[in-house]
Amino acid sequence: MVLFVYVDNSNVWIEGQRLSAVRKGDAVSTADAMHRKITDMTWGYDFGKLYELACPPSAQVGRSILFGSRPPANDSLWDRARNEGFEVEVFDRNAANKEKEVDVSLATTMMEDSYEHMRAARGDMAVLIAGDRDYVPTVNSLKKRNLKVRVVFWEHAVARALQETATEFIGLDPAFEYITRPGGMTGPTS
Repeated sequence: MVLFVYVDNSNVWIEGQRLSAVRKGDAVSTADAMHRKITDMTWGYDFGKLYELACPPSAQVGRSILFGSRPPANDSLWDRARNEGFEVEVFDRNAANKEKEVDVSLATTMMEDSYEHMRAARGDMAVLIAGDRDYVPTVNSLKKRNLKVRVVFWEHAVARALQETATEFIGLDPAFEYITRPGGMTGPTS
């Protein structure tokens, strides 16, 4: 079995900030944090530890890609990701500073890889580190071709339909402390 890993950085980062705000007592729940738009802007995650949770050390990995918005010029986020072995796909934000193209690019790349590189006969698996319901059609398409899909995301934020559609699900909430980068880390702004 070969794993192919696709990470929506903004999703992971923003929901981690939300959970961190709750753990610090700034909000009573993640729903409260979302409603009141409360996040812990100092929180960041360790790419290597996230990767370890998503892909056991013994696993063979065919590709790992981190998708996200273009950071400020002085942001070292993407260099850190590259140092952890990720390919990096960055996109410019629109005039209203909203993230665009990330989800569609991730889903398109996942589908392209499924036809060009993944093999159901050897048990290959796509590992999607994201939580949006928008990924359900892509996951269903892969499963129709007998490819496995592991979804790894925050339990408080994953779309139920995505979690139920995946072959397997790994929740990040219990691993919060493990993947939290000491001292925080910069990331995209929402």
